[in-house]
Amino acid sequence: MHTSPGHGGPAAPAPYDLLVRGGTVVTPRGSERADIAVRAGRIAALLPPSGNGSGAGPAARAARVLDASGLHVLPGLIDSHVHFRTPGLTHKEEWSTGSRAAVAGGVTTVIDMPNTVPPLVEPAELDRRRALIEGRSLVDYRFHAGIDTTRIEAMREWPRGAGSSFKVFLSGHHTAPTVVREEADLRRIFALAAEGGATLLFHSEDDTVFALLDRWQPAPTRYADYARHRPRTGALVATAKLVRLAAEYRVATHVVHVATREEADLLAAAAADGIPVTFEVTGHHLTFVDADISRLGPRIRLRPAIRDDPDRRRLWEAVQEGEAATIGSDHSPHTVEEKARPVPDVPPGLPGVQELFGTVWHGLRSRRPEESPDTLLPLLAARLALRPAQLFGLASRKGSIEAGKDADLVLVDAAAPWTMTPDRVHAKCGWSAYEGAPLLGVVHTTVRRGQVVYQETGGRGEFGVPDGQWLAAPEIPVGTPAYGDTAADGRAAGNGKPGRGHAAEPGDACSLH
Repeated sequence: MHTSPGHGGPAAPAPYDLLVRGGTVVTPRGSERADIAVRAGRIAALLPPSGNGSGAGPAARAARVLDASGLHVLPGLIDSHVHFRTPGLTHKEEWSTGSRAAVAGGVTTVIDMPNTVPPLVEPAELDRRRALIEGRSLVDYRFHAGIDTTRIEAMREWPRGAGSSFKVFLSGHHTAPTVVREEADLRRIFALAAEGGATLLFHSEDDTVFALLDRWQPAPTRYADYARHRPRTGALVATAKLVRLAAEYRVATHVVHVATREEADLLAAAAADGIPVTFEVTGHHLTFVDADISRLGPRIRLRPAIRDDPDRRRLWEAVQEGEAATIGSDHSPHTVEEKARPVPDVPPGLPGVQELFGTVWHGLRSRRPEESPDTLLPLLAARLALRPAQLFGLASRKGSIEAGKDADLVLVDAAAPWTMTPDRVHAKCGWSAYEGAPLLGVVHTTVRRGQVVYQETGGRGEFGVPDGQWLAAPEIPVGTPAYGDTAADGRAAGNGKPGRGHAAEPGDACSLH
């Protein structure tokens, strides 16, 4: 990646701080050749492409120039589902290392989950958490608040900019702070969210179903038995309940890490019927299937569990048709020692923020190899940038390359394959389930608010200043169509009723071997 200073002298000060020159820019209108001019951390203008030569023109009047020739320029990715483990679990991950992994994968904004120690269930904890992170984060960030079932009314105490989204666990696992099991509690949460205009996010597996099964069958002794121990039944029962409550209370309801074809069908049908539900799929549920468990064992012990190939094909269809609103990493690192525990005690979760774009882009290209990256990248930009920004109140600043928005940019060689190796892992846990897997799309440079925070140098990378900012969310626009939902992919209409004419192809080559 070539960078150079501008040539303006004292008599002609550079009007721009940064110019990204010569790339193919992925915008809400599709992919186009353009230069991106940046001033004071914001996108000042998209300019006609100036070429690569020096001399007169916009490139000569920028304090710094990034040469994006032969590259695509994406909006900075937004991962709305990470667990950076601060505070209390920093032996697994922390913001300095988690944010390095993020920017190395082209992610410039994250939304962290509340299940830490202590959990983020009280507004008073917010300032302490921000103080712990200040000066350590390469990414901009905000938090999903949690809910304490002993004090649900605390939802009212959160200021709007900080408590605009709440994560609710309907099933327990190793790091779940509180679990909502009683319908009366769940109804109270929906009522308060309706009162305050908040969005609810759900880990949607029913704890009562799992407790019943646990009393009936012994704990698994093999990784292959885990899916039966935590079956799709739990997810289907919980998600059906959420659809009913979302319809009744008219509360924006976002189901995270959907793993089954039945859930995808139900949630897509509910959204098409006007019920305010959206859902997320993860990179790992788009990549791994149950056949991979014998090879990867504890590395892909997850909640929800890895399912089968028909499930994966349906999730890919949901991504391509615009039914899935977001793609998240659910970046949930555990140490090697924790993953080496006996089978019943292995904690679910894996690191994934660094690998998110590489694995999802590889999966999409393997399914639609005949289509140009210029056509396909806007589809991913919708799921990985604009829709998360819209759902969580960040769209006035983040999510797309448009004048006036933050200059969050990712320069990517979309055709370049790469492989994750242990020496490339930036997550603190030091391992990746994607080691040796085929990944696609090398991130050359990541820019956050006009500052270079990552540059690729032989696989390791150089990092910028960790001065990421906490982001308030004053507005939550719901139902705004995303680019990639209309002309970019030619199928989904952006009206909540996507077409169903393009299912994923059988036998698509994404299983890791």
